[in-house]
Amino acid sequence: MLASFFAQAAGASFSAGVAIVAALLGGLGIFLLGMEQISTGLQAVAGPRMRKLVAAATTNRFAGITTGTVVTAIIQSSSVTTVMVVGMVTSGIMTLVQAINVIIGANIGTTVTAWLVATFPKIGPTTIMGIIGVAAIVYLFAKRESWKYIGLIFLGLGLIFFGLDLINNALEPISQSDGLREAMALFSAVEPDGSFYLWGMIKCVFVGAIATAIVQSSSATTGIAIILVTTGNIDFYTAATLVLGMNIGTTITAWLAALGAPTNARRAALAHSLFNVIGVIIMVPLFPILLPIANDVFSIVQTDANGVVDTARVAFGVAGVHTAFNVVNTCIFLPLVHPFAWLITRIIPDSKIRENPRLTVIDSTRVAPVVAVEQARKEVEYMCSRCEEMLDDFRKVLTGESDDELEQNLFRSEDALDVIQHEVSTFLGVIMSKNLPSEVALRARMLLRVADEYESVSDEVAALLRQILRMRKSGMKISDRGASDILSLHDLCRGFAATVNEGFRQGKAHAQDVLSHLHTDAATISARVKEIRKAQMTRMADHDPTIDPLCVVVVLDVLNIYRRLKEDCLNIGEAMLDEGR
Repeated sequence: MLASFFAQAAGASFSAGVAIVAALLGGLGIFLLGMEQISTGLQAVAGPRMRKLVAAATTNRFAGITTGTVVTAIIQSSSVTTVMVVGMVTSGIMTLVQAINVIIGANIGTTVTAWLVATFPKIGPTTIMGIIGVAAIVYLFAKRESWKYIGLIFLGLGLIFFGLDLINNALEPISQSDGLREAMALFSAVEPDGSFYLWGMIKCVFVGAIATAIVQSSSATTGIAIILVTTGNIDFYTAATLVLGMNIGTTITAWLAALGAPTNARRAALAHSLFNVIGVIIMVPLFPILLPIANDVFSIVQTDANGVVDTARVAFGVAGVHTAFNVVNTCIFLPLVHPFAWLITRIIPDSKIRENPRLTVIDSTRVAPVVAVEQARKEVEYMCSRCEEMLDDFRKVLTGESDDELEQNLFRSEDALDVIQHEVSTFLGVIMSKNLPSEVALRARMLLRVADEYESVSDEVAALLRQILRMRKSGMKISDRGASDILSLHDLCRGFAATVNEGFRQGKAHAQDVLSHLHTDAATISARVKEIRKAQMTRMADHDPTIDPLCVVVVLDVLNIYRRLKEDCLNIGEAMLDEGR
């Protein structure tokens, strides 16, 4: 059908129509591939800074907007940024209000690509091939990893321009076709006399939204709109109105990521959609007033002495409209973030059933590796805090301050950490299957190891509780001295775990300082275990009447569990030290 349409529009054969369709699809595919390469390269180069930005996003609304803007400019896709936000809300890294701030910023950041595409009319095929050739050589033969990724960035840039060139060349044979002009007139935002046509504007919004929802990239559809306007197939006002629809269509990706996700994730996706839809509803009636003023002020549609339109100015005009729309929309919503969040929670109320806000619903294939690893780190940090709580609660068991609910909660915590460890491992396994920068790969391996060790810590605490319950069920009672020894050993291990946990929370930059006495502290615990074991064996050999031999066996088992717990914490500390080297 498409081939027949383009063949008829160009007044050529069906085979010519097939060639045009192939060129259009190929150009679009190369454009999207270039976007992906730029994104991969920029993420690798800006990796550590992206982690800091993600951490800063939770401080205040301006930091959140800045984060959304900069991260999206790096990733080159507001859709992907919003998918990340959905994941962060799902895993508890961000609140809904913080997520809305980032989403608002993402809409500004995505306009960077439009400005990049707007430079296309000024770049010739020779320059494009030169960029691709030099960038490919740097990427393939550079020894330093940083240079490889810089080469990948420019390779992606060249592919974007090459894809646009293919699309431009495919449209050129039919750009002067009366049939195509008639077809395009059906979706024009203005009447032949130049006045705005409301129904035509609405149709443009729908076309832009549907096209972007299909391609899942507003950058690609904006690029096509710019080519259509520079080749004279559509006018500036129609292209600008199409951009409004593209801002709606790009929200489909967030909804795909939120399918089956917990309530807050769906709220983040709805916030993205409503933000853009409300902005479009506000702007459509104002466009007939604002666009002519912008055209007069900036001379966007400017012709030379021969009446030929300066296509470069029109292309930058479309990019300018894209940016202006999102900046104005941000200014409107900025003071209303909290009421907007309240509205979202009213539309999607809290679920009546318990939800599992973990990593299982996050699509790791859509999340930037640097941010995905940060999400996993937050999840492991949750495991860290949960293990601390378990150790504190078990101390209450040792001192007789516990009840059945506290003890059952310890077992529930152990089960929960088993699930989280499995999810973290699965999530990071997918991330590590990608081509990652060495620093990101090293961090992912560290998190895999640490998550496994924290799960083991929870297992040891549960094993300790089982031993206590076993003694209680059998009517055994540890001597006062034995109970005091075990309590002192527990406090030693708890202090050791606190040091290790602080090293994990501080990260590799400070781990060397926090964990400077790691092995000394571990040796102290080992010595204490041997000391208590020796005392128990000596008292049993001396036939101490206060000693129950069966109880001694249980105490020795408890000592072995504490020894394993110490080893688990030691492994966490060593993993942190290994990452910092």
